[in-house]
Amino acid sequence: MMADRKVDYIQNNNEMEFAIFCIENTAERLGIRAEKMYDLLAVKSDILQTYIVPNYEALHTQGKDYIVDDILDVMEKKGVKA
Repeated sequence: MMADRKVDYIQNNNEMEFAIFCIENTAERLGIRAEKMYDLLAVKSDILQTYIVPNYEALHTQGKDYIVDDILDVMEKKGVKA
């Protein structure tokens, strides 16, 4: 569970809410559980730490489909498969 892990790359509640939004909506698109999506984005890769959270300011202004498509594109480029 995320509560068991120290998450020092998230600086505020807005970034936390956005990270959860990204995890849940990408998981929904792929038809997998949010826990597995978190594992793919933060444990098996560094997409959450090095792409999603650092780009919060730009990404959070986009629509849900754009954000999910963007995350899936980054996953593909990094070879992360669900």
